[in-house]
Amino acid sequence: MAVQTVATTSDSADTVDLGPASGLSCRECGERFALGPIFACEACFGPLEVAYDLPSGDPEELRKRIESGPDNIWRYAPLLPVPADVAGKPNLNPGFTQLVPAANLARELGVTGGLWVKDDSGNPTHSFKDRVVAQAIEAARAFGFTTLSCSSTGNLAGAVGAAAARAGFRSCVFIPHDLEQGKVVMAAVYGGELVGIEGNYDDVNRFCSELIGDPAGEGWGFVNVNLRPYYAEGSKTLAYEICEQLGWRLPDQIVIPIASGSQLTKIDKGLQELIKLGLVEDRPYRIFGAQAEGCSPVSAAFKAGHDVVRPQKPDTIAKSLAIGNPADGPYVLDICRRTGGAVEDVTDAEIVDAIKLLARTEGIFTETAGGTTLGVAKKLIEAGVIDPALTTVVVNTGDGLKTLDAVAPTTGMSAVIRPNLDSFREAGLA
Repeated sequence: MAVQTVATTSDSADTVDLGPASGLSCRECGERFALGPIFACEACFGPLEVAYDLPSGDPEELRKRIESGPDNIWRYAPLLPVPADVAGKPNLNPGFTQLVPAANLARELGVTGGLWVKDDSGNPTHSFKDRVVAQAIEAARAFGFTTLSCSSTGNLAGAVGAAAARAGFRSCVFIPHDLEQGKVVMAAVYGGELVGIEGNYDDVNRFCSELIGDPAGEGWGFVNVNLRPYYAEGSKTLAYEICEQLGWRLPDQIVIPIASGSQLTKIDKGLQELIKLGLVEDRPYRIFGAQAEGCSPVSAAFKAGHDVVRPQKPDTIAKSLAIGNPADGPYVLDICRRTGGAVEDVTDAEIVDAIKLLARTEGIFTETAGGTTLGVAKKLIEAGVIDPALTTVVVNTGDGLKTLDAVAPTTGMSAVIRPNLDSFREAGLA
């Protein structure tokens, strides 16, 4: 077990246990740092990520250890930056959500090799964000923070509010002022402060970065800023679960939504770790990224053959993906190209159609991010880019009840009748 000495928010030296995490590593220059609440390299300003002393030994023994663990993300604690006793602490315990075999959807799309939906709407606050916040809150405990905060497009605000309430932290989260009402209510109900910022997500994120450097932000753990290296690791558990639920094998193809791009990059990291540990057979897989046309900077860069991402001003119903300057955009491009995948985008109308398609075929009501992902999957299958004869997984990151406004104008009652059989027959329902 790796134990590091770090400077906490009070500048005192404390011993911090973050399990197999051995330090932080710059994704650009490789510079190494001790574990701590830092997120940018001092040498080149590149982003930092967690480095590990991963378990060694018999893969079969590690497989058995994982399978005997709890039915949540803590079954993978040996691969995450958390204390060994994390399962005993107050936490929402997200994860191990359903991998739904989507036979009806597969027939509709002409997929013959097997189609699954990884349905993360089953998490405690109904989105994958519970996974990443669960990691961040353990780091916040270790580093002595007293307030949990974030910049959010909605789902993260709710996940932070709920996790803070369970763990006994104060929370104060920041969102664009014009988010969907369902997400505003869900974020506010947990009792923490919810602050609307006039502007889009990129404006909110810039404000939070300023607050970290101000005395007013002392003692605050921003899950997606100064705790971002630990927070991001939660997305690896999607990769772990998908492979375990497929019988410890890699999917041939996986379609993932892109907001900041962190989820896609960490799913790839998780797949690579499983290969390195011998838990799955090393064979090719392809990763595809999905964006809304109204906020598609990564898709635009991919199609143009660029290595950098030009920021855009978001204008889409998929507000949870509306990050015009995605931090992990260049890394998404690298991964999709390396694996032989692609990045594509769809219109708002195609997003709504995909939401309805998934609901009609598989009984899963996804939010606009999931509609974006399925919409892109459908588009790429029809274009022959995604091979319908190969195993394909589509990631659904959240619950459609959060984005009712997207489908409400075209969804409603089939008829209004009088309470008698004649009226029923007149409506053509018999």
